[in-house]
Amino acid sequence: MSIRRRLLNLWLRTVEKRRMRTGSVAQLRRALDLQARLFFHAPRGTKSSWSKYGGIPCLEMTPFATDPSQVLFYIHGGGFVFGSPNTHGAMAANLAQRFGARAVLPRYRLAPEAPFPAAPQDVRAAWDGLLASGVAARNVVIGGDSAGGALAFGLIATLNAEGADMPCAVFGLSPLTDLTFSGASFAKNVQSDVVLPAERAAELGELFLRGQSGDLPSVSPLFGDFKGGPPAWITVGNSEILLDDARSLSARLQAQGADTTLVVTNDLPHVWPIFHNILPEGRQTLETLAAWIKQHFPESSADS
Repeated sequence: MSIRRRLLNLWLRTVEKRRMRTGSVAQLRRALDLQARLFFHAPRGTKSSWSKYGGIPCLEMTPFATDPSQVLFYIHGGGFVFGSPNTHGAMAANLAQRFGARAVLPRYRLAPEAPFPAAPQDVRAAWDGLLASGVAARNVVIGGDSAGGALAFGLIATLNAEGADMPCAVFGLSPLTDLTFSGASFAKNVQSDVVLPAERAAELGELFLRGQSGDLPSVSPLFGDFKGGPPAWITVGNSEILLDDARSLSARLQAQGADTTLVVTNDLPHVWPIFHNILPEGRQTLETLAAWIKQHFPESSADS
């Protein structure tokens, strides 16, 4: 592991975990917005613009020399209460460039202003709008991190239940998959996780759920049905409180017959690929994921 990983973990534990533990929603939003402007940068030559799909604003990131008919439909994380396409667009563009696609990031409504079911409804509307624009489902990979991972796999569970068209693949970066917070790693890794404070998970979850059950498949995909679903790729750090969220979802996918790859890394922070500009391990994970995605995209999308 790199010296940068050790320095990043120290900074995250000292500054970010403290903010995550005590900061208001407004403070968390401002902090991530600032960090994104300072530290997260898309590949040179990337074009960005806003469009609407299904009535939902979406940030489109189009790296140089990519195929616009191939799409990364990326759903940002942030505990359902902070984050935006602007904070995660650079990482999505870096990933999309590596397998020759454009990235589309829906700006779904956030809690507490817009609690459940706003987020999954917006993500589904954007997905339907993307397909209605002429993009073939088989030319799309769906992905997300943390709470965005919940929405990504939740969308797959919803599409599967309806027998709707599926993307070619789905992936999650440190995904939240169980809003009942039943994983043993929530207690086991309470000290080792350098970003997420386990003691605040229920509070932030309630801001989003507002009394709704935590086992709804659209936001807790651990309880979804994935029989016949697309190939899945999941990565998580072994020191994260969400370790068992990733492991349990991977086991469920495999038990239901989905082609599933689980990559558990050593002592890397929550959603470490977002630090791709400064962290070698972040770039390596994006490269590994891109190689996996290439295996599942159609060889040519010219006839789509």
